[in-house]
Amino acid sequence: MSDTVDGRWAEIFGPRYLSVTTILALGVSLFAFNVFLSATALPSAVQELGGIEVISWATTLYLVFAIVGGAAAALIKRRLGSRVALIGLASVFLVGTLIAASAGSMPQVLVGRAVQGFGEGVVAALCFALIPELFPSRLVPKVFGMQAVVWAVAAFGGPAGAGALTELISWRAAFLINVPLVLIFGVMVLLVVPASHRIVGSSGFPGLRLGAIGAGTMLVAIAAIVPPASATLLLLGAAIALVAAVWMDRRSTERLMPPDAFSLKTAVGSGLWLFLLMPIAGAATAVYLVLLLQQLWGYGPTLAAALGAVMAIGWSCSSVTVANVRKRATRRILIRTGPVLLALGLSAVLFALETSQLPVLIVGQFAIGMGFGISNGYIMLTIMEASTDAERDRTSALLPTTQSAGNALGAALAGVAANAAGYAQASGKAEILVAIIPLFVMAVGFAVLAWLAALRMVHLAKTTPIAQFAEG
Repeated sequence: MSDTVDGRWAEIFGPRYLSVTTILALGVSLFAFNVFLSATALPSAVQELGGIEVISWATTLYLVFAIVGGAAAALIKRRLGSRVALIGLASVFLVGTLIAASAGSMPQVLVGRAVQGFGEGVVAALCFALIPELFPSRLVPKVFGMQAVVWAVAAFGGPAGAGALTELISWRAAFLINVPLVLIFGVMVLLVVPASHRIVGSSGFPGLRLGAIGAGTMLVAIAAIVPPASATLLLLGAAIALVAAVWMDRRSTERLMPPDAFSLKTAVGSGLWLFLLMPIAGAATAVYLVLLLQQLWGYGPTLAAALGAVMAIGWSCSSVTVANVRKRATRRILIRTGPVLLALGLSAVLFALETSQLPVLIVGQFAIGMGFGISNGYIMLTIMEASTDAERDRTSALLPTTQSAGNALGAALAGVAANAAGYAQASGKAEILVAIIPLFVMAVGFAVLAWLAALRMVHLAKTTPIAQFAEG
């Protein structure tokens, strides 16, 4: 392939690819909108059903099972085929939705959320795996740009829509809005996704590896809500469980991950580290900014949330803009620049909070979004291109799972850093401003590590043969 890659927006919305683009948009929508729908509806569910002490577990269980499902996605695709797997696991998500929406108690809601998480984890991962299978590589940046727009729409429209449904009808209606989306998604899959061959002669169910992944993720989630000393031990246990899962997988005859997952010796492994580290760094503002704006500046929830959403605007705008970049050399520059913008944006947000500078905060939030937006699509494309044909399903399916793991680990580490600095006990603005410094310093540190991983991936990618994706 030449060093210049051309692709037009009109192609992914043209007759040849429109149906596939629609399927991927719906798959992303199921995940993106469900995040915001549930976050808005759950407080009302607690008021009706009781169980406020377990409300956080509705999100925790969803995340844990989504990561486990995403880890198993490539194996499920190999055993069932793309079409059956997508329809089957979308049906699992639908069952979870109905369980949660019809719940008579919070434990039933938790069961529904866990089932939802597993189904959507697989669907999201399979949608990523379909990208190199159904699109040529020249159009992949446009596909990722489209997905960024879906997330931005979900960030703004999800809470508003769920709030309206909850107030006008019921919190159950906010959950049930998933039903028509799943049905449309299933029909589109039946019409568009070709039947693929199933792999027979499997070597058994990878329960031990999936259990290690689930246990590690659960320990990370618990670490976010316990005292710092206990959190450190839990995070250590999580790291051991997740490393053990990767180690066991590399030695398995039927792997869940590519053989070079998280190895710094290959572009794929370095890219996965980059894809994990950037969400860890970004969690500082994702978790704490809205609360800090209310505590420090006296903003109401709506205004604080709107400033928090500036990051999503920066992500979407920059992602769509750079999707038109044609030269591979420029794309590599964008990959290296993304973590730098992330670090600068985090530093600007900290400075703005310490000095009460609203314009600086907006610029910092936009820079954080741009850091993700200009690099994410090309990180994923580079990882896919560096993967072999035999491993591309596993590699592509692992991308959303890795990002979810980064979000979970980042939230936990942010909580540990903030609580260790006394944020939870801070009684005034001055104490809060002192307590958040370690939080942002840690976040910038992870952004620097992401930059080093980006340098390593770009260097290795230059010497890796570029794979041709499907042209049909």
